Amino acid sequence: MKNNKIKHSTLHEKPGIFPPEIVSSNAVKQVQQFRKIQPSSQELIDGILSGNISALSRAITLIESTNANHLKKANEVINTCLPHANKSIRIGITGVPGVGKSTFIEAFGKYLTSQGKKVAVLAVDPSSSISQGSILGDKTRMEELVKDANAFIRPSASGETLGGVARKTREAITLCEAAGFDTILIETVGVGQSETVVHSMVDFFLLLKITGAGDELQGIKRGIMEMADAIVINKADGDNVKKANLAKTEFNRALHLFPAKKSGWTPITTTCSAITGDGIPEVWKTIEKFLELTKGNNSFFEKRAVQNQYWMLETINEQLKTNFYNHPEIQKLLKKNKKAVQNGEISPFAAAQILLEKYFKT
Repeated sequence: MKNNKIKHSTLHEKPGIFPPEIVSSNAVKQVQQFRKIQPSSQELIDGILSGNISALSRAITLIESTNANHLKKANEVINTCLPHANKSIRIGITGVPGVGKSTFIEAFGKYLTSQGKKVAVLAVDPSSSISQGSILGDKTRMEELVKDANAFIRPSASGETLGGVARKTREAITLCEAAGFDTILIETVGVGQSETVVHSMVDFFLLLKITGAGDELQGIKRGIMEMADAIVINKADGDNVKKANLAKTEFNRALHLFPAKKSGWTPITTTCSAITGDGIPEVWKTIEKFLELTKGNNSFFEKRAVQNQYWMLETINEQLKTNFYNHPEIQKLLKKNKKAVQNGEISPFAAAQILLEKYFKT
């Protein structure tokens, strides 16, 4: 007698059940339609000044856009928000990958909000040189701070910008200040000694270090070290406390090798643990002492004035570059000259000169 029973392999999966729909499809359509509606510049400005996080996020997306049509609208938003800005403390936080920047910022940010501060975190993620993509995972790392009503976290891709910051970080600071955030934390990419552009947009520059990674030897190198207003040895917990205190002593010695700062501030070295919270309040006390000194001798405001001049020149450079590459005739000639350079028919310098001369004539 023939056996009609169907035989299944051991990898056979039984048909499961579909989970119930927990999100209304109509609600999804409404949200999608709402997002397609582009708010006017005045709507964005009103939202920012009233502390609306959605308006702030959309405005930052607008200023980060490379679309030439968005430039006028973005400038209108920035210029209107500017009189409501400049009322915060801007803190740059940098350090090599693995030093614990995101964990430190979450612990530090939570401490600040517990003290009644409104904290905005502008986190910059490195962009791939191959795919141009970026993970933007800082909100995932700061899962507690992201739930805080007095905190705002905005990850941005670094793109082609060097120096550890995104192309429009400076403008994003202005918008966050206009939205009522009194403490701005800028987390940089974390690529090492080249990461110095952030120094030109912050009041206080904090350098995170760890022990056991050869970091002590970096104390004798110039560059990012001499720009730091404070060096914080992170991960000073458990068996690492003794090593952290030793590193603190070494870095303190190294700081004496650098020239004195114009502000009169003497950089300090301290230790902390972002996991246990030990040393976090002391970091903020150090920043408060810095503010008291620099505002008292007016160097705080002088530094901001110099920074404003610097960013005016940087904006001119960026706009000239954008206009050059977006020019229709240049785009045609650029393609032709690229091929000629690649084939060795013309030198890169001669090709560049031809393009520049064409641009200035047109």
